[in-house]
Amino acid sequence: MKYTFSNIKELRTLKVYIITLSDRASKGIYEDLSGPEIRNYFQRYFKEKGWKYEIINPIIPDDIAVLTGLIKEAKANGADFIFTTGGTGVGPRDITPEAVKPMLDKELPGIMELIRVKYGMKIPHAVLSRGVAGFIGTAQVYTLPGSTKAVRDYMEEILKVAEHLIYMYHNIDTHKK
Repeated sequence: MKYTFSNIKELRTLKVYIITLSDRASKGIYEDLSGPEIRNYFQRYFKEKGWKYEIINPIIPDDIAVLTGLIKEAKANGADFIFTTGGTGVGPRDITPEAVKPMLDKELPGIMELIRVKYGMKIPHAVLSRGVAGFIGTAQVYTLPGSTKAVRDYMEEILKVAEHLIYMYHNIDTHKK
């Protein structure tokens, strides 16, 4: 189907996967807070923009095989966005970048570099996040930390470019001539 600037919002329902990686939350030991935080940001932003969307929000353990399988499923289902939360630190169970980076078709390092520098100026340990961003198939992929504060910081920056990337991916020129 050929999308244009004037019809894409009416013809396309955005498919969004928000994958929480947490051994404890996946076992019900504590409530996932970072996944719902991403959901809230996404819903507010795209509702304001007039987009239709569907959100899938699984909670899984910190397991490379489970994560890669879920990402492959999201790609096969035509995902437009895949957000992960958790597993971007340096702990022994933090495996998200190792799982996601090899799957990227196109990496977008600038967004994560900006976030690390901007927020690292205020909170020095923010530069320790190893999050990555890019495209897997048609999906924009962003790996966020598991902290709700970090999620808010990341989403503020990601949403500045998310809609433009949808247009770019579908070869819709939004630039003023």
